[in-house]
Amino acid sequence: MKSSTGRRAATKQKLYEAAVTLIAEQGFSATTVDEIAERAGVAKGTVYYNFASKSVLFEELLRHGVGLLTASLREAAEVTARRGGSRVDALDAMIRAGLVFIHRYPAFTQLYVAELWRTNRAWQETLMVVRQEAVAVVEGVLRDGVEAGEFSDEIDVSLTAAALVGMVLVAALDWLSFQPERSLDDVHGALSLLLQGRVAGRR
Repeated sequence: MKSSTGRRAATKQKLYEAAVTLIAEQGFSATTVDEIAERAGVAKGTVYYNFASKSVLFEELLRHGVGLLTASLREAAEVTARRGGSRVDALDAMIRAGLVFIHRYPAFTQLYVAELWRTNRAWQETLMVVRQEAVAVVEGVLRDGVEAGEFSDEIDVSLTAAALVGMVLVAALDWLSFQPERSLDDVHGALSLLLQGRVAGRR
């Protein structure tokens, strides 16, 4: 039997899933609380019981989704470290974890990327904070690699981390939108070549 906390978490998850699907389909402004409630299979009052407004729901949705992504990146790095892998191995595992996340939550990823380009939203500050939390996981691996002599000390850690996260986001959305016939392993393999600097070929 679920506790009240467990039931509330399950209800919030239903509302997140309903909101992200509807907003991806028709945009934030066009999506109503009634539609979110109907899609989630709950009463309208349940939405307001869990969230003060539609904007708060969406802000918490961003926190929740990016939090899941951050946790999956961190776990990939930690598992690689426990197995004795290199920092390049850790970054490669994080690329795969990012692809797995995006494959599982494509609608959320589309919303997240779209919102990054908007500057007039009430949740912009929250979005920047949670984005930095995800990028910081990659920065940590890069800094450790520089200190260990595995990576060049000339790299710009913050920009490189942002570039790696951005590469995975954009490549995955391109894959799902325009090349859905390709497997996750295939896409991961292509990004691994970029990570390992093997695109230019042998000289």
